[in-house]
Amino acid sequence: MNIVILTTEAVPFAKTGGLADVCGSLPQQLAQRGHKVTVIMPAFRQVFAAGQTIEPTEHNVSVAIAGKTVNARLLKSHLPGDQCEVLLIDQPSYYDREQLYGDAQGDFWDNCERFTFFCRAALSAIDTLDSPPDVVHCNDWQTGLIPAYIANRFESHPWMDHVATIMTIHNMAYQGQFWHWDMLLNGLGWDQFTPDKMEFYGHLNLLKTGLVFADSITTVSQRYAEEIQQPEFGCGLDGVLRNRHQVLSGIVNGVDYQIWDPATDEHLDAHYGIDDWKAGKRANRSALRQEMGLEDNPEIPLIGLIGRLADQKGWDLVTEMMNNWLGEGSPVQWVVLGTGDHRYHQTLSDLASRYSKRLAVHLGFSDRLAHRIEAASDMFLMPSRYEPCGLNQLYSLRYGTVPIVNPTGGLSDTVTDANEETVRLQTATGFHMSHYNARSLGETLDRAVTTYRENPGVWDQIVATGMQQDWSWQQSATRYEQIYLETIDRLHGAAVG
Repeated sequence: MNIVILTTEAVPFAKTGGLADVCGSLPQQLAQRGHKVTVIMPAFRQVFAAGQTIEPTEHNVSVAIAGKTVNARLLKSHLPGDQCEVLLIDQPSYYDREQLYGDAQGDFWDNCERFTFFCRAALSAIDTLDSPPDVVHCNDWQTGLIPAYIANRFESHPWMDHVATIMTIHNMAYQGQFWHWDMLLNGLGWDQFTPDKMEFYGHLNLLKTGLVFADSITTVSQRYAEEIQQPEFGCGLDGVLRNRHQVLSGIVNGVDYQIWDPATDEHLDAHYGIDDWKAGKRANRSALRQEMGLEDNPEIPLIGLIGRLADQKGWDLVTEMMNNWLGEGSPVQWVVLGTGDHRYHQTLSDLASRYSKRLAVHLGFSDRLAHRIEAASDMFLMPSRYEPCGLNQLYSLRYGTVPIVNPTGGLSDTVTDANEETVRLQTATGFHMSHYNARSLGETLDRAVTTYRENPGVWDQIVATGMQQDWSWQQSATRYEQIYLETIDRLHGAAVG
């Protein structure tokens, strides 16, 4: 197949979250399976700072938008390995900014115009390909206009008659909602601004647009695909998704085991695998404790937390529960890496100053430190209120770090709770909270620590089972390939192989 992937983020060019990991790894896996894959994204300032080779093409694009004509250069690069070409829409007035979507004051005021331009310019970029696409795979609200353009044969691009569109939801909470007059930017008629299409309670909703018009919809775990069809997690679009449930699938994001593997990880003091994980963890734990100023007591398990400091990630529960686990004689130590809401910065800083031998906090992001925490920790805490997929629990499994999670979204799909039956069957890989509250989190942590201290044979089996899990991109790419083929088959009524 000839596959085009539209995104605003892709490692190593630009990243704010998991979208970048997906769109940096999935195209390469699809290319290795014999498909021709092209990634199209904006040429953000981050892209030029990423150190990748970028070259001009012979093509420019021109879009009439907001009462003016806006031009852009079409640049090209490649994902690592050179199998996948990356086309970059270079329009500095839209994309030469310090951040991708907003600043300290909030979202950029012209985001609708910026990403409407990207979608319309991307149509012209697809025209320049050597052969027409079989699949256009869109990601998140910033690309939500593309399925609408293709369904409405906007500007009559000849390849539109035969292409299948896929829309992937990475997080329902981000929908691209704008005032109704922004309809004038996209070139589609007001007949599309209706409750069954692009309108959402009087506003233009670009994620809804993609969900309504795409031929197939995916999201990043099977459990999340079920959750977003309910009011609690659907963020107002649960009815749209229930209406389209027959074309909705969940596919867990993969892990790049060339980067996340304790046997080869360049950031670690000691490499290890499933046969020598105890010695490897002991060495990495001791080194991290020394680096972070924690007491180096081999009898005390270390708990790691990495990620955004926000309510969604369960930090309201963590900070409420943590006070009971930091006093003299506490059975655990903590190491935290992340940045986010100021109140959590303040709370964690205060706790770290009071309990400096029990809690180490790094407020910021460090890829090096993230790898070291995964390797050194005995347990990894992810009590997210909701989690479309999650990646850190997958890293933890490979690193022999037992996840303690709230079983929502991808956390439910990828972590098997250690109960009497799963321990007997040797299928347990972690611990599930029973309810989303601080008491349940504390009880689950106590259950994990008790198992660690009093049932070392069970603990060793949980670790070993987790380390043997395969959550590679190869598995995920196989499922995407199936979705592409099924969608093409459904559209054209003939098997494609």
